[in-house]
Amino acid sequence: MSRSDTRESPIRVVRCWLRRAAGLLFTDQPEKHVTGAWVKIGFFVTDDDLRYQDEVHGNLFGQVEQVLEFLRTKYLKAYITYHGIQRRETFLFPESALRETVLNAIVHKDYSRGIPMQISVYDDRIAVWNPGALPEHWTLKKLFGKHASEPSNPLIANAFFRAGYIEAWGRGIEKINRDCREHGIEPPAYDVDLSGVMVTFRANPAHIRSAGKSFPRSPVGLGEKLGETRVAILAAMRRDATITTKVLAETLGLSTTAVDKNLQYLKTHGYIRRVGPAKGGRWEVAE
Repeated sequence: MSRSDTRESPIRVVRCWLRRAAGLLFTDQPEKHVTGAWVKIGFFVTDDDLRYQDEVHGNLFGQVEQVLEFLRTKYLKAYITYHGIQRRETFLFPESALRETVLNAIVHKDYSRGIPMQISVYDDRIAVWNPGALPEHWTLKKLFGKHASEPSNPLIANAFFRAGYIEAWGRGIEKINRDCREHGIEPPAYDVDLSGVMVTFRANPAHIRSAGKSFPRSPVGLGEKLGETRVAILAAMRRDATITTKVLAETLGLSTTAVDKNLQYLKTHGYIRRVGPAKGGRWEVAE
């Protein structure tokens, strides 16, 4: 490289604008680049009776994990079965199908509309709404049949593919339907109109009866939010049950005092419990 090339390189870099996809994928505050680039989750008793809700912000990769963590720890109901004397709790909806649906919604969302993705949870169903649309020449028949991958946001889809989140073979719907059947529920219903795409999972009535009044699992009040920090702590404990307060503080960029306060909240509200001594013990996250 010549000296002139070296001198010009910084100028070329400065003149390069950050692509919108990069802002969504790799910055902590993508809403600075794209309005409405976040997700809201709410629990409803009826369509007009919202009991509590949460917002998920941050880059798109983090949004996927935080949404699923919120659903697992705060929103989803579990039904009970017994294998011998062992009690087993299973979510009303297959986690793998929900994950694929959330990924599809985030990857294919129309970010130009400035509207957040919305997830509505009820006792008997969960609906994921995405302000996007099918490709112009597509029908529902083509969506449900074998088809090539045709992402609405190729750069975002490629990043998720290279990160190992999606396959990019157009098999997502097929996988969701298979996972639902294996879980004992019907495949989700799809409602597509000009406003967006709604995917609705309905629980097996027998499973709902078994689940009884186990929902919600956290004794929270109206409008209470678990918060991104506490969700991140739960996710870290799921990855490493022996994680220490010091490591949590370093990972999350918090003081140990702040971590201790959050741990106390999670213990008091039944999200976690400590097993064994302070040194050498482990964390158990409520399932």
